[in-house]
Amino acid sequence: MNPTILYAVLMLGIAAAGSAMILFVVAKKFYLEEDPRIDGVLEILPGANCGGCGYPGCRGMAEALVRAADKGDLSGLSCPPGGNETMKNVGHFLGLAVAEAEPTVAVVRCHGTRQSAPQKLTFDGPASCIIAHALFCGENGCPDGCLGLGDCVAACAFAAMFMDPETGLPVVDEHKCVSCGACVKACPRHIIEIRPRGKKGRRVWVGCINREKGSVAAKNCRVACIGCGKCAKACPEKIGAITVENNLAYIDPKKCIACGLCIPVCPTQAILATFESRKVPPPVKEAAPGVQP
Repeated sequence: MNPTILYAVLMLGIAAAGSAMILFVVAKKFYLEEDPRIDGVLEILPGANCGGCGYPGCRGMAEALVRAADKGDLSGLSCPPGGNETMKNVGHFLGLAVAEAEPTVAVVRCHGTRQSAPQKLTFDGPASCIIAHALFCGENGCPDGCLGLGDCVAACAFAAMFMDPETGLPVVDEHKCVSCGACVKACPRHIIEIRPRGKKGRRVWVGCINREKGSVAAKNCRVACIGCGKCAKACPEKIGAITVENNLAYIDPKKCIACGLCIPVCPTQAILATFESRKVPPPVKEAAPGVQP
């Protein structure tokens, strides 16, 4: 064999052996033993890796739970897909009590259907809400309404959303929704909100996020909130769940008791609910003195 080749092979072998020895010593010196509880918690978590907990995956959540357990408090941490049952099992495994969180669900805060917000423009581009949002106001002219291109549906890993071909709006299947928040992040117009499911599933919300003046908003959508404030006046004073700011009404889910009094007074039917509201009878006018009613 050529001495030059032999020398080269020998030197490479020595270099490889030396590098391996250095890596072995470094690995031994800087080795960090992982808490075995992390793998235990990881087995309890659903493994969806949806990011709904605020961490990049279930392992990140498991590590956070173990760190929190060392401090003796798991509050502030939750697994949306697993729900209360999963968190209860995690707490039992870590030896800590976990308070039950109120069940939540994704809610679409736009009611501008193809019927109530007719098409005025045509978007000729990639079927992406992010791109469409960056280029124009929307086919119906509303700068805040749903673009109808389904980025939220594509982001849902639980098949809990679909686009309604008749209305052109996304629909949430509350039986499948786990409140992971992926659809919320995917929507460039922020029309999707995670809200409490409510007692017996009763929820009330404003199906509009348009902050333009009422007359302007109504030109593009018949069911837009015009900021008239009638709903806020109809809400019981002790409850005070409705506020009107920047021409837009908002119903605080933490205060709302789902009485439904605000629904029939809305002149544009911008307030939505999961139940039918009772019609409020018109006030009876008092007859003038001496006049028969």
